[in-house]
Amino acid sequence: LALLNAAGTEAVFMPEVDEMYPPGADTAVIPGKIAKRLEGAARPEHFRGVATIVLKLFNLTQPHRAYFGQKDAQQVAVIKKMVADLNVPVEIVAMPTVREIDGLAMSSRNSYLNLTERQAATVLYRSLQLAKDLAGNGEQDAEIIKRRMTELIKAEPLADVDYVSIVNAYSLDELDVMTKSALISVAVRIGKTRLIDNVILT
Repeated sequence: LALLNAAGTEAVFMPEVDEMYPPGADTAVIPGKIAKRLEGAARPEHFRGVATIVLKLFNLTQPHRAYFGQKDAQQVAVIKKMVADLNVPVEIVAMPTVREIDGLAMSSRNSYLNLTERQAATVLYRSLQLAKDLAGNGEQDAEIIKRRMTELIKAEPLADVDYVSIVNAYSLDELDVMTKSALISVAVRIGKTRLIDNVILT
């Protein structure tokens, strides 16, 4: 609350647990195929919970706009799809990923990394930059770009690749050919810590 106050926040909504989850509540939002790949494949019920609680918050607060971090790109896509499908009158705004000086996306999970792992974790951002460079230099084959990214990540001894993906940023359908709406994302374990990151081609 002190940080919010320092930032000039005028109001904070802090509902009690019973207000958000009243006794006997058993209704949920079940997203479609957009929630079943990437992070959804690793965490099958995750986006059901996300969509349900976000819709409840929208209903309770009636915002004109809602802001979400681009680092969780699939979450943004799921919420945008939910808002469109259910005619929720709110504009979803994706905010740029905040990064450390060396490119690592800021995340609470970074605190689990020791110094050696922290250095190794920069391979996520380096792989995304490689993809952008390849696409910028004319490479259009998504499979080639993913292969080059995977090779770079696997060259880091502490890194274990979960997935390397290139999809349409809105539908999350896999792409064979690079487009300006391509979402390039990675999930990698550094030691015991699973990290995710992404960039969107513009």
